[in-house]
Amino acid sequence: MARQKRSSKVLERAVRRAASMNSINPNLDVGNGLTLPGFRTLIEKMQSQEYAYNTALSNLDGLYREMLETERELGDMTELILLGVATKYGKSSVEYGKAGGVPKNQRRRAAKSDASTPNSAPMELIPNVNSNGNGKKPAATN
Repeated sequence: MARQKRSSKVLERAVRRAASMNSINPNLDVGNGLTLPGFRTLIEKMQSQEYAYNTALSNLDGLYREMLETERELGDMTELILLGVATKYGKSSVEYGKAGGVPKNQRRRAAKSDASTPNSAPMELIPNVNSNGNGKKPAATN
């Protein structure tokens, strides 16, 4: 997922304001060192920084995608090389174990529990033959 690029509402407002002030006087000076040329210089600095930041994010996204692709290739090759060792030496061999596989003769079977099966319901949810489904006994019929 690409990182969100940055845009600045402050920058957009400053650009509009500078354009409006330019209609007053291109060299406007309101005192205390506040000038339109200085304002434009700061706007340009912010624009270049925002551009550099967004470009860096795009580059980073590209590097990330490349890294994910290499990681996928590495995972595939890891699996294939282990299968190659299994083919050459067998799945019960010491070499297979050294390569990171679990030799067949050392595998344990996991005991299946009733709770681990997805279709098993807890005992209290299974209706009893002596109940009518709501937990009460049916009325006696004579």
